[in-house]
Amino acid sequence: MTNIRDLAKMAGVSVTTVSRVLNKHPYVSEEKRNKVLAAIKESNYQPNINAVHLSMGKTFLVGVVIPFIDHPYFSLLVKGIAAEALRHNYKLVLFQTSYDKEKEFEALQMLKQKQIDGLVICSRTSSWATIEEYLPYGPITLCEDTRGRNIPSTFVDHYQGFMTALEYLYQKGHRKIGYCIYRSSGTNSKNRALAYRHFIEKYQLSYHPEYIITHCLQFEDGNKVLDRIQQLSNPPTAMLLTSDEVAAGLVTSASERKISIPSDLAIIGFNNQPIAQMMRITTIEMPLMEIGKKLFLQVVSESNEALHQEIPAALIERETV
Repeated sequence: MTNIRDLAKMAGVSVTTVSRVLNKHPYVSEEKRNKVLAAIKESNYQPNINAVHLSMGKTFLVGVVIPFIDHPYFSLLVKGIAAEALRHNYKLVLFQTSYDKEKEFEALQMLKQKQIDGLVICSRTSSWATIEEYLPYGPITLCEDTRGRNIPSTFVDHYQGFMTALEYLYQKGHRKIGYCIYRSSGTNSKNRALAYRHFIEKYQLSYHPEYIITHCLQFEDGNKVLDRIQQLSNPPTAMLLTSDEVAAGLVTSASERKISIPSDLAIIGFNNQPIAQMMRITTIEMPLMEIGKKLFLQVVSESNEALHQEIPAALIERETV
């Protein structure tokens, strides 16, 4: 395999001159540059990318940890990250974990071994202690509220977003409000649960644990939510659905069952995805593309980005409340 010493011999120049041509150094005469370029073409020389990375101290690769690659929420986050990565000449390494700790550990190990320059964790399953253990090996940023910890993050305040939706439904006259989530262990889900508890206490409403439904993420889960509601003797009159996909599935299922939305059941979705716009679903908008872009800038920036960046959410009113 041809190396730069071979190129120097073929072109009749020094190794330093070859290195300058390969690195596009301006201070090389046109004659010598052309000789080196001719030698590169003749020998079909390919640079050792690992050696280049070692010399620069960077791989120009950023890891992105996501639980599911096919869900619109995470797809939009990755789209924002990818757009900014392209603009800065970085490539992405995607880790789909399905919330498997071992898969997340693989991403953290790649950071430790300097195979990637930084890591964006869109939804975490590792403990805080584990994340903190890997911080010395390279930049890590999370898409969740890490205020109070020395861990960078770009996030939406899910407590406030949830409270906004609950207050809105209360002003519409609803006193029996439930919600659905995917998992109850995540930081965002815990903040939503806290908002729900504070809301119940504020208005001295009855607490119904059966109004909280877990493992809901996809379109088809909307049917499951409606099944659960219809089985209750005292069902809620309104639901917060923390995925527009689930909300769209519920609206579709309700139409098939002749259940009127919002007369029989008012709903609010989350994320303001295209399906919510198309089906006229009231939702809490989260600017996921913007969040993705800021996550990328945060993980590659040495000092320009704030440690914790909060992105505001907003209620988008349509026809389901």
